[in-house]
Order: sequence, then structure tokens, then C-alpha cells
Amino acid sequence: MSERRSPTIRRRRLGAELRRLRDGAGITIEAVAEQLECSASKISRIETGHTSATPRDVRDMLRIYGVVGVESEELVQIAREARQKGWWHPYSTVLVGAYVGLEAAAGSIRAYEQQVVPGLLETEEYASAMIQAARPDFTADQVQQRVRVRLGRQSLLTQDDPVDLWVVLDEAVLSRPVGGDAVMRNQLRRLVEVAELPNVTLQVLPFEVGAHAGMDGTFTILSFPESVDPDVVYAENATGGLFLEKSDELQKYSFIFDHIRAAARRPEESIAHIAELAEEPLWKWRPRGSPRT
Repeated sequence: MSERRSPTIRRRRLGAELRRLRDGAGITIEAVAEQLECSASKISRIETGHTSATPRDVRDMLRIYGVVGVESEELVQIAREARQKGWWHPYSTVLVGAYVGLEAAAGSIRAYEQQVVPGLLETEEYASAMIQAARPDFTADQVQQRVRVRLGRQSLLTQDDPVDLWVVLDEAVLSRPVGGDAVMRNQLRRLVEVAELPNVTLQVLPFEVGAHAGMDGTFTILSFPESVDPDVVYAENATGGLFLEKSDELQKYSFIFDHIRAAARRPEESIAHIAELAEEPLWKWRPRGSPRT
């Protein structure tokens, strides 16, 4: 399935396999670096998938581990695939491709969002308004490039092998008129429309639940079709975000997501509520500048 052959996930899988083979051979990172005449940090970054390895690097590493023949050639081929450019590469000046690459390879995505509509569900106008407000340092061209990337990512929902998406939105997301009244109403209608897809589940976490398990912030859990590719949690922040891959971290966020979706309105109730808000939005209840009571 070509949609799932993301160079990011190939690089991550290759690194994990190289680490396994090195451990099996009882060789330290420092010893490998010495033989390859490079830094230990380079080997470490290859093994964690943060740096792509050349086919020659991989072949040399495998020689040190005593791996030859068919197994060696298969891993060298993965190295070649991992160095290919993803569709998002032309936008690398305004976007770090690590998340987009993992997203492109995911089989399912679970996300909790506190402030804004997730990129996979945004309209063009909403995305533009949100990016302009969140990044006032961006030029108009940088904003437009980011918008194009977000719209390109949305094909994951409708391609032949679509990703399964489960999103829980805090009600605050629906209450803030990003881009103004008309833009936000269209965005709410877009949410109702996308929720009709069989691979999309959408829930709203209402204000009345009070404190809840997701109070620490927004996060996304990415799961992959192949069992050899472990889940990844992406916790977003103003500087880009943090990838979490340790088993205890994955268990913690899966636990949190289960509690959030249990506290949220059921999907059918959530969609009905969003449809109502598109006609009678929360931000219209008290006009700007009206006195508090």
C-alpha cells in the first residue's frame, strides 16, 4: 500500500532494526562509531530514526554486525526508501516533516484538542485565520504554504486506504470564532460533514464535565498498520511538539484518551450539538462589549 510507505516510518523502522542487530551482536555504539570513523551521536540518531542513513552506512554497519546476504540487501533497500522525499518536502522551510511523515503512515489516529480544530478537519479559511493569529511572525507566503500542507494532509481521510480518525474536541474549540462568524460557522458545518465518513469518529467534551483527564494539554496518538512499528504520542506546543515513544508514556496517554472519550458526549449527540452551534453559535449569546452579569 503506497499510501503507507512514508519515508519517515521507513527510517524509524530501519533504525529500530539496526539497534536490534547491534544489541544482538553485543557491540556498543561507540565501537560502531569508531569503525565507521563518525560520531557516536550519528549512530544514535540513526537508530532512533532522527537521521537518515545512507545505503553505504547501513551496509557497513551490517558488516560489523555480521549480517550479510538477503537480510543485508533488504535493509539497504529500506535505507534507500527512507531517503526518498515525502510529498511535504517542498514545504520544509515552514514545516518540520517528522509529524506529517508519521501521520501519513498511520493506520489510526486518536486525538484530543483543547483550542483549535485539528488540521485534518480544517477548512481552508479557518486554517488560514488560525495560522495567521498563532504565528504573527509568518509572511503571507509562509501562511499559505502551511495551509496547502494541511489541505494536502486531508486526503488521508478519503484515500483508498483511509486512516481511522477519532477526535475528541473540547467545547472551547467550538466556542471561539476563529476567522469571524462566517468562517467559523462554515468550519462547524465542515465538522458535521466529515463526521459522516465511516472512518471518522468525532466527540465533544462539554464544559459541564468540569475537570477531566486531559487537563494537561492537547495530544495525538498515532498507531501503525505493522506491529513492528510501535505507537507514537505527539504532544504539541508553541515550539513544535514532543514525540513520546516509551511504553509507559504510551500507556499513560491511551489511558487518558479512554477517560476523555468516556466523559465526552456520544458521537451522534456531539454531531447534533455541532450542527446546532453552526446555526446558533455560542459566541452570539453575549455580544462583544456587553456587561457581565
